Amino acid sequence: MARFELKLPKMGESVAEATITNWLKEVGDRIEADEAVLEIATDKVDSEVPSEVSGILVEQLFGKDDLVQVGQTIAIIETEDGEQVSIVKEAVAPEVIAEVTKTVDAAKESVAAPVDFSDSEKFLSPLVKNIAKEEGVSVAELEAISGTGKEGRVTKNDILDYVKNRTSQPVVAAPVAAVQKPVAAPVAQKASPVSVSGGDEIIEMDRMRKLIAGYMVASVQTSAHVQSFIEVDVTNIVKWREKNKNAFEKREGEKLTYTPIFMEAVAKAIKDYPGMNISVDGDYIIKKKNINLGMAASLPNGNLIVPVIKNADQLNLVGMAKAVNDLGGRAKAGKLKPDDTQGGTYTVTNVGTFGSVFGTPILNQPQVGILALGAIRKMPAVIETPEGDFIGIRQKMFLSHSYDHRVVDGALGGSFVKRVAEYLEAFDVNRDV
Repeated sequence: MARFELKLPKMGESVAEATITNWLKEVGDRIEADEAVLEIATDKVDSEVPSEVSGILVEQLFGKDDLVQVGQTIAIIETEDGEQVSIVKEAVAPEVIAEVTKTVDAAKESVAAPVDFSDSEKFLSPLVKNIAKEEGVSVAELEAISGTGKEGRVTKNDILDYVKNRTSQPVVAAPVAAVQKPVAAPVAQKASPVSVSGGDEIIEMDRMRKLIAGYMVASVQTSAHVQSFIEVDVTNIVKWREKNKNAFEKREGEKLTYTPIFMEAVAKAIKDYPGMNISVDGDYIIKKKNINLGMAASLPNGNLIVPVIKNADQLNLVGMAKAVNDLGGRAKAGKLKPDDTQGGTYTVTNVGTFGSVFGTPILNQPQVGILALGAIRKMPAVIETPEGDFIGIRQKMFLSHSYDHRVVDGALGGSFVKRVAEYLEAFDVNRDV
């Protein structure tokens, strides 16, 4: 009887852990090779873990919402004589099952209800939440812990130190009052209950939307957002794409959209202004060696995600188009891997897809800049010629640049987006594909 250990697979260099969101197979179920056994989630991407062998699932070593490290065994699959598993299950007498169920139910009633950490005003990682649950740390106690992580976040060491000190020191009445006092203010600031009429529908946010909401609020609270806007004449680009898109698709098997052209210009501008390719860690600025461009894309459930084009400055236009189409297609199909969303140093979002002329995007922390591409529109414009000025129809769009004013001043933020515009307006209409 062979027993196969199903381990959490490596999901990329920068991904070390994942949370189990759902078991697709239960103990006793038959599993075929390459069949999905469970669903997992990192902080940005949901994915499935398939079985490498055929057999019977005999043990689940972790439960739903448990945090698992890469390489840890998460399940045991019996690859031979699998039918014995079902025999054992059927051999258990009904009265024994009833007695066990009764005991479990009684135990559940005797255990206090789990703490709902969603009430916390702080960003808490799954690991910190798990430690808090295991050690019985309340929301109020977590609120009072002074975090040493980025933006004051509570780290693993912070909560372990807190638990150690809490268990080693006697409980005194005064410190308890001190712990309770700071949480009084946030409770008072919470929004009033929403009035719901008979025709309203209440829908709980899915896991991804909750994460996005947390990231957006944390980003606004962390960075001083400033925007610069510039109008760009992209007539040459529109003409060139219309002329070459069919030949490009026939030769490369890829659609030629505007996105790779814009990405190419952004990568060039970052090389000219490396001050935009940084991140902030406390009082330190980290200059990034690689230019990894994030591109906002839609997921099947309507949420947005930001897959990353690694070393974007090293790609020619064909390579950029393939990368954009690959990541965008896999995002729409829900097939992105966790490492596809890691390591971004600057982000581009296309608000023009939805008809918006320009937008004011929120920074994708810890990046310090994000560029929004507005809709391309035919506009009357003044055209300067040696013979004089005249009015003509041009293809124009707005670039909206949001940047972190803590480390990026207006001169750098404005100069960068102006350089992107210059590269776009100087696009060679006779350029080879």
